[in-house]
Amino acid sequence: MTVAPGSVWAELVGQEPVVETLRSAVASAGGDGRSMTHAWLFTGPPGSGRSNAAMAFATALQCELGGCGQCHSCTTARAGSHPDITLITTQGLTIGVEGIREYVRASSLRPALGRWQVLIVEDADRLTDQAAAALLKAIEEPSRHTVWILCAPAADDVMITLRSRSRSVILRTPGTEAIARLLVERDGIEPAMAHAVAAASQGHIGRARGLARDAGARDRRKMILSIPLALRGIGECMSAAQRVSDEATTRAASFCDAADERELAELRQAWGVEDRGRRPAGYAGAVSTLEKDQKRRRTRMTRDAIDGVLLDLLSFCRDVLAVQCAGGTELVNADVADDIAEVARLWTPESTIGAIDAIVECRQALTANAAPLLALERMMMGLRR
Repeated sequence: MTVAPGSVWAELVGQEPVVETLRSAVASAGGDGRSMTHAWLFTGPPGSGRSNAAMAFATALQCELGGCGQCHSCTTARAGSHPDITLITTQGLTIGVEGIREYVRASSLRPALGRWQVLIVEDADRLTDQAAAALLKAIEEPSRHTVWILCAPAADDVMITLRSRSRSVILRTPGTEAIARLLVERDGIEPAMAHAVAAASQGHIGRARGLARDAGARDRRKMILSIPLALRGIGECMSAAQRVSDEATTRAASFCDAADERELAELRQAWGVEDRGRRPAGYAGAVSTLEKDQKRRRTRMTRDAIDGVLLDLLSFCRDVLAVQCAGGTELVNADVADDIAEVARLWTPESTIGAIDAIVECRQALTANAAPLLALERMMMGLRR
């Protein structure tokens, strides 16, 4: 199937089999809802475009032409204002049961304007057990005109009862050339820059776009890739770990500080609280709940920032190993080829594999809620050769 420029499918880079599957589902969906799969599970590695694919599918379901990209349904969906497309997301570590119950109740209503009511659960792997159980009933007994789309990195990240009742759609990591072509054609990025950032992004479309547009992001990446050569002693290891931790905390705070203040002001207004006035019953509990959610969001954003550093270091070590063992292999980080060659000379293949193991262990430790600074210090010691 060919994809028309401007259609909702055009930006699903390198996902031709997925587009064909979803377009066929849209074309065969009957108006009575009986021929429609009411629960879908979109999986794929970070940056593969799970959320974009889910939104394209939701938009195409509302469009009478199957996702033309030009009609009122398509334009409102792209703007995030379509009343029958609901995006369920979280900036915290988990998606709780109370919020899911509200969406489950809303899912039983008929569409307001469109042909379907579509609910997209981003990060379905963050559903708590109670939230997943609440969602399960809605998926087992769906309303005729309701479609649930769950998004997660892998099927195993989702409760087995949910994934067994959902139709699986697996997205793949888009190739460097496909991402570069998208950046050139859609964003007007210069071809050489587009190819460089597409390679550096390791298949993550959003990160490639961010690197192309933000010189500061490119500078941060080069600083990260310079770390392995700088680790000559314990002091340098400790300093590098502290620098990565501090920068991740600062980046999280740059978003969270303003968001926390805005949300507290909105809560005070909703409860009618004045600076020196009395606090209504229940207000203290609402503030406590908000503060817990904000703390979880800050923790998640800090971890995500650190994980981005670890992925860059993994790509660097991969390039080092490629130089040591597979000469002629295209480098992910070709712009720092001299540093890669120097590290490849100083390290043995065995020590490079040891460095990779240290980075992987750090990621696992952070997933298990280890103290970030301690995990980073241990990793930097593992990178020192």
